[in-house]
Amino acid sequence: MKIATWNVNSIRTRLSQVINWLGENTIDVLCLQETKVIDKDFPIIDFEKLGYSVYIYGQKSYNGVALISRQPLTDVSKGFTSILPDINPIWDEQKRVITGVFGDMRIVNVYVPNGSSISSEKYEYKLGWLKILKEYLQKLLLVNPATSLCGDFNIALEDRDINDKVKIENHIMASELEREALRDILSLGFSDAFRKFNSEPGHYSWWDYRTAAFKRNLGWRIDHHYLTPVLSDIVQSCIIDIDPRKLEQPSDHTPVIVEYVK
Repeated sequence: MKIATWNVNSIRTRLSQVINWLGENTIDVLCLQETKVIDKDFPIIDFEKLGYSVYIYGQKSYNGVALISRQPLTDVSKGFTSILPDINPIWDEQKRVITGVFGDMRIVNVYVPNGSSISSEKYEYKLGWLKILKEYLQKLLLVNPATSLCGDFNIALEDRDINDKVKIENHIMASELEREALRDILSLGFSDAFRKFNSEPGHYSWWDYRTAAFKRNLGWRIDHHYLTPVLSDIVQSCIIDIDPRKLEQPSDHTPVIVEYVK
């Protein structure tokens, strides 16, 4: 079984790339972020033609997440308030989290806010959003300990997740408060699937469009699969596929794929 996460930076712009990639890769569940389209305009039929079931939670021009699954999912929930009904609904104004169950596995697909800059209100929003995410996961884990948390986290947890030529002092996505917030979430029992197989620096999933960052490999590893112990025990591999980033007009992110023992 394979699960992939990919921030496509507009599904309609990158639709042919995603469809072609699925044709070349056997993926059971594709978790998309930054779909940037309202639900009624999502290109569902293109995925259904490939035999996939589609679950979407989107908005116009910004954010948006989707689950593309080879078999129908159960217990699909969109947003935080579906699980945490007592929280302020402001946390769901931006469409950033969707979850469903594939077999015995719960998959949580997130698009964590970028935060803009450390001195901005968006940074405080990001930290608050991560606190809500922890509450949300705590409740989900009470029901299903076999949980896969994946998506674009907009956080490089360690310095080795960033090219050492990139200046990260006071840089968004690398600040200590963001890293602490993510570590707090991981303390629920999640481990990094990629780091189970590769401890070396130099592996990235996002490259800025500017400054020829991809050509120079000035990358960041900010797209992750985090697994609870029952899944970490059966994970077989976790790879970053950089080929889609080489295409003409690509997303600035590339897919990360985790594979489980059958």
